[in-house]
Amino acid sequence: MTIRVLLADDQAMVRGGLRMILEDQPDIEVVAEAVDGVDAVAQARRLRPDVCLVDIRMPRLDGLQVTRALAGPGVPDPLRVVVVTTFDLDEYVYGALRGGAVGFILKDAGPALLVEAVRAADNGDALVSPSLTLRLLRHLNPPAEPAGDRFQPALSARELEVVRAIARGRTNQEIAAELFISLSTVKSHLSGILQKLGARNRVEIAAWAWSHRLVDSA
Repeated sequence: MTIRVLLADDQAMVRGGLRMILEDQPDIEVVAEAVDGVDAVAQARRLRPDVCLVDIRMPRLDGLQVTRALAGPGVPDPLRVVVVTTFDLDEYVYGALRGGAVGFILKDAGPALLVEAVRAADNGDALVSPSLTLRLLRHLNPPAEPAGDRFQPALSARELEVVRAIARGRTNQEIAAELFISLSTVKSHLSGILQKLGARNRVEIAAWAWSHRLVDSA
């Protein structure tokens, strides 16, 4: 299956470079380019691409506003948004992921990571540039108070193992290999975890795990 991608960036040269990288892959097709945030929202809602690659700084609507419009809380059928930017400021990272983005990639991260982020988003995974991951997960939510009975919303022991693996940045395939279970079983656990936590994506699961101190920060 071909992954249909929308590119949103106000710089034509950047859009052209991203298109060249993505369309060099046999399973990815760029179906539209948007020159600003309003254009991005309109085209995304009309075309329903599999993945939207969105820059942070754009005219009319910025990338955070676009993300909330397409994938934020209250959106009935959210799209998968990956933010691609030169700016790694904490406020941008947190704002994008809290707004519903499933990835945050720096433009200097390289073509391979960009392609991986698109495929991860299409598969329901989340990918954040490695240089940001630990900082993000440690600070996305404020430190939790001591956990007590409310710390575990009826998650099974196996589900907690999956949660910890997600918080360490593992993909579904890596979790399956680590826990010696099938990929379909991992996806089934993930679906149950999302429902029990009321989370919208893997990033929110990871944030929950870190805020409840389920992962060693060392």
